Amino acid sequence: MSKLVAVDLPKIKPKDKPYTLNDGNGLSLLIKTDGTKLWEFRYTSPTILKRRKSSLGKYPDVPLADARDKAKEYKKLIAQGIDPIEYKRETKQKILAEQKGVFDKVIDEWFVKQKKELAHSTYIRKVGQFENDVKPFFKGRLISTIKHPEIVKLLEMKAIKAPESASRLMQYLNNLWQFATMKGYCEFNIIANIHKKTILTPPKKKNYPKITDPQTLKELARAIYAYKGDYSTKNALKLVLHLPLRADNLVNLKWEYIDLDKRLLTIPRSLMKAKDENMPDFRMPLTPQVIEILQEQKLFTSGTFIFKTSGYADVPINPETPNRALQRMGFNDEAKGRKTRLHGFRGTFRSLADTYQSEHNVSYEAKERALDHLPKNAVERAYTHRADYIKELEMLMQWWSDYLDNLISDEVVR
Repeated sequence: MSKLVAVDLPKIKPKDKPYTLNDGNGLSLLIKTDGTKLWEFRYTSPTILKRRKSSLGKYPDVPLADARDKAKEYKKLIAQGIDPIEYKRETKQKILAEQKGVFDKVIDEWFVKQKKELAHSTYIRKVGQFENDVKPFFKGRLISTIKHPEIVKLLEMKAIKAPESASRLMQYLNNLWQFATMKGYCEFNIIANIHKKTILTPPKKKNYPKITDPQTLKELARAIYAYKGDYSTKNALKLVLHLPLRADNLVNLKWEYIDLDKRLLTIPRSLMKAKDENMPDFRMPLTPQVIEILQEQKLFTSGTFIFKTSGYADVPINPETPNRALQRMGFNDEAKGRKTRLHGFRGTFRSLADTYQSEHNVSYEAKERALDHLPKNAVERAYTHRADYIKELEMLMQWWSDYLDNLISDEVVR
């Protein structure tokens, strides 16, 4: 069998049917009826022991010499027990994985998934931390090339200024590397082999400051009801005093969650901290005091959000706005038990609900439901959250609103 000659290839003409000219060693040239000429390599797969055919490109884009070189490469692979088609597919997948495995791109892809799982405020904070503290450190690198000592150095640098943030960042990085490993961007999770206690000093656990002294709480309630600042800030603080929502849920409350006729607040489960889709939406009864606050706020605002930023069409207030108002009111002295922030209202409510248990006599489970605390045990969680505690919650929240009313003197304008 004679081999093909390079100078003769341009002269080869098509026929009524496709036909093949062999060059030997498995290489052949397919001439199609439209004149297209394609290089093909035929071989017996060393892995599946079947005849296979691989395309090597179009002539003249791939000249005869290059086609022969490629055929020789494939023959060497076959001699090593490697199927050329599988090798080509795996090589292509590896190249694609490397292109997607650039550190910045991996983070961006990971955050698409994170956005669906995290509360909006948590998502924004997390994105900010990666943009400021992580991306610049490894910009343009493949995640598969990043080594343990580099991660350790990053965490140690962060720990100097913010130990708690460094601890949280290590957890985030662990989640990121798990994602990258699952996607095939790196071979294993290098964070799992870093001993946290060796490189990071365990941060001292610090609870949110809360007010539990009735006299101090009375002063706080009076100050909130007498506040002369922005009406959305004032009414948000009045509401959270009576209804202990998380800060993110409070500031992002929408009118569509409120049913004044049924005296009921319903927040979609997807917007709560505990996002278990098997759990029902968060529901809380509204006391007359809470309804009065909402009706007052309704006079000042319309649109989607209940508490809106002053001067903007339909933008919710920032959680820090009420917090700064609390500071201006003088509730910023933790040593004297006079410091609180939005989250602290939840602790105040729970502490005093426990203290005055005999006055309302509702169950532990109802108090947990009021704060939307999720049982750690999955079985307990499944059964507990099927129960409807709305009647107990009505009693509990009415007791709480009445308790607050009794703290506020008649002379304070509401």
